[in-house]
Amino acid sequence: MDGLGIIKGLSATLRRFVETYLEDLRWWGKRYYNQEGIAHRQSVRTRGIFTVQYPEEKLPVPEEFRYVPFLLYEESPEGEITERCTSCGICAKVCPPQCIWIVRTSDPNTGRPVPEPKEFYIDVDICMNCGFCAEYCPFDAIKMDHDYEIAVYDRKKNNIYDKDKLMKPVSYYASIRPENYQREEEARAAAEAAKAARKAAAG
Repeated sequence: MDGLGIIKGLSATLRRFVETYLEDLRWWGKRYYNQEGIAHRQSVRTRGIFTVQYPEEKLPVPEEFRYVPFLLYEESPEGEITERCTSCGICAKVCPPQCIWIVRTSDPNTGRPVPEPKEFYIDVDICMNCGFCAEYCPFDAIKMDHDYEIAVYDRKKNNIYDKDKLMKPVSYYASIRPENYQREEEARAAAEAAKAARKAAAG
């Protein structure tokens, strides 16, 4: 009534405007483009502007953040690469938008299937980043990435990821999801120990 709401709104805007410059003086050039400044502007103590200046500044990505999937491979100290994916096709079956295509490898002599994919495609423009493929993979071969900057001009040329583009080492997964990786490795070691104990008891 009587324009009081407009005056209150404008006063809040003016206060925020002035506080922005006061905070810049307090921080003396250290308020932007570093993790400390970003953390401060996300805290309850912030004053003035708190908008992240993307793309120069980027918010830290939480470990459970998920974007497009990728495939894992193991790398031995000798440089030998072992793919975790066995082309079982479970990820393609559970995918809600059906954006995963797999071509299985076959033995040229016998025609029997070989447990590794010959071709593996994901259309990242169709992918809804639900994480079902990673959740249901029985071999921990597919995980969700943190890389969200995938804007391109030609989606058909760049956004249908093939096997070469999807493959990443386990060390990369450990770097973006250290807690998950640690839990999985502990569970895998426990399973291996239980299997060895059962084998020893049977033999």
